[in-house]
Amino acid sequence: MNKNKALYISDLDGTLLDGSAELSEYTTNALNAMIANGLHFSIATARTFATSGQILADLKLSIPIVLMNGVLIYDIKRQRYIKANKLPAETVEAIIAVLRSLNAAGLMYELRDSEMMTYYESLEQKPIRDFVEERMTRYNKTFRQTAFSDVSPEHIIYFTLLDTYDKIKPIHDTLAAQLGLNLTMYKDIYSPDLWYLEMFSDEASKKNGVDYLRQTCGYERIICFGDNLNDLPMFAACDIRVAVENAKPEVKAIADHICDTNNNDGVAKWLEEYTQPPTSEGITPSVGCSNTIVRRMSNG
Repeated sequence: MNKNKALYISDLDGTLLDGSAELSEYTTNALNAMIANGLHFSIATARTFATSGQILADLKLSIPIVLMNGVLIYDIKRQRYIKANKLPAETVEAIIAVLRSLNAAGLMYELRDSEMMTYYESLEQKPIRDFVEERMTRYNKTFRQTAFSDVSPEHIIYFTLLDTYDKIKPIHDTLAAQLGLNLTMYKDIYSPDLWYLEMFSDEASKKNGVDYLRQTCGYERIICFGDNLNDLPMFAACDIRVAVENAKPEVKAIADHICDTNNNDGVAKWLEEYTQPPTSEGITPSVGCSNTIVRRMSNG
């Protein structure tokens, strides 16, 4: 058993990305140098590949990445999804009924034959309108307007709501007991008056995504970086937990280390300080994982 085979995995927004939701030049160059020298590095994010793929384009990643809070695992080398957790059809129908009854606007995501489509019913509510317009303008992402009930529930993987706490919390509470459903609710770091409510299969989470990479790639240790409440499941799955200085108090409270803020390249600088050159031992990885050798953590 090779105790030195470790994976370093980071959240994006508020953690690896700066306040403009971008990778800094320092972080990009530092990570690429460490990856070239043997670091196994991956991403666990609430974003889709449509946006995260563009953000990560300059990173030399080879390990599969965790998307949409663990709903999807994407093989970035082979450019295909290798795991997807769909919502039960009856759960999709229950969510739509609750959204209608509470006059809530949001986004519904469908994955069919490896192609993702994002739907909205209305853009009358400003938070969702701003969300859609930002992603269309910045990432050239495609959205389609339609009644959610007109889309087959068989391929739905995710719902996203974005609004004030007072509007989001009743929806969360109404759906909390729904079978087959996982809910995550957390503040938007870019608009502090707004909250996300994200709904997906109860078989999916950042924890399950990390567990999947541990099992399929044979990692003995996983070290993670995060900042927000939706990173708590990932922290539960990892051996060493690092919170950025700007993280929520709940995240910092269970972290083993605190690194500098996202705006000060905290993740990259922590990795530069706490990792050493790789050992000479060979590693035979599982399919879909990098065949490089991992760096050793100097603090054990």
